[in-house]
Amino acid sequence: MDTFFTQHNLALIFAVLTAISVLMYAILDGYDLGVGILLPMNNSEARDISIASIGPFWDANETWLVLAVGLLLVAFPSAHSAILKAFYLPATFMLMGLILRGVAFDFRAKVKQSKKRMWDYAFKSGSIITAFMQGFMLGLYVMGLEYTATSLIFATFSGLCVCAAYALIGSAWLVMKTQGEIQKDAVRNTKTAGALTFAGILAVCMVNPLVNTNVLQVWTQAPWAYFYAAIPLLCFAMFALGYLVLKRLPMKNDYGSWLPFTMTCIVFVCCFFGLAFSFYPYLVPGQLTLYQAASSKESLMIIFVGSVFVLPIIGAYTFVAYYIFRGKAKKLSYY
Repeated sequence: MDTFFTQHNLALIFAVLTAISVLMYAILDGYDLGVGILLPMNNSEARDISIASIGPFWDANETWLVLAVGLLLVAFPSAHSAILKAFYLPATFMLMGLILRGVAFDFRAKVKQSKKRMWDYAFKSGSIITAFMQGFMLGLYVMGLEYTATSLIFATFSGLCVCAAYALIGSAWLVMKTQGEIQKDAVRNTKTAGALTFAGILAVCMVNPLVNTNVLQVWTQAPWAYFYAAIPLLCFAMFALGYLVLKRLPMKNDYGSWLPFTMTCIVFVCCFFGLAFSFYPYLVPGQLTLYQAASSKESLMIIFVGSVFVLPIIGAYTFVAYYIFRGKAKKLSYY
């Protein structure tokens, strides 16, 4: 047992756990941020149903962000320090967006009908700010955490791409969770957001190897180059199949409404692992590997024991929540 739980292996285990937490957050909180971004301000009933579709889940979805930051802090403290130091300002704006979303979500349920629209605007604004800042931080990370004119331009572009990606998964969620005219609008939004996301992914795939020599080497070095080539191929195949599915939706008896969301999740997984494998073994691009940034073996073992209990609990209640509240969203069902 001691031969397996070496510091090297524990560092890799916690890197995987942190990566899974970030991916789960991007997918789960991504769709409810996307619903907020797409909130239709000209239709109060559609807004109510859209928010009702995420009502039982959105608080729990953010647990994965807390878990990811917590794992990074305790398992890789030096990397946490370097990353959060670079992200101090955008992370502050992201937290302001999350707070605005939370306040707006609760207040819209308690104010008079005439005041609800104001809080809906606040919820939409908070969603856009949060999504953009997450993309902005991702762009800075890809650019090596440097604040230069080039990196700021790329980070801004990355912020817009993440907004489009969250709008895509949010609209795909609404295709799955709604019906009638709201579902038809969601199908149209999914097509538009899908085209923008596809263009953004293609642009990032072209730019990333140009600004990171390590990424270019990883992507072109055999035999792993064949594996990396399969990731964008699968991703683009999902876009093509998704477009064909969307052309046929909505179908009779709501058949196939879950397909766009599933395909979008696959796209998110492909993009995430494409980036993760491109930067491996670095946690701080070009500066710190996960093995250099890892805590001592004794500290990692203590955290590992805690993770064995915490992670299954988080996974279990997430599964139970989605199982209990399965089916179509109805007006005001979250109050």
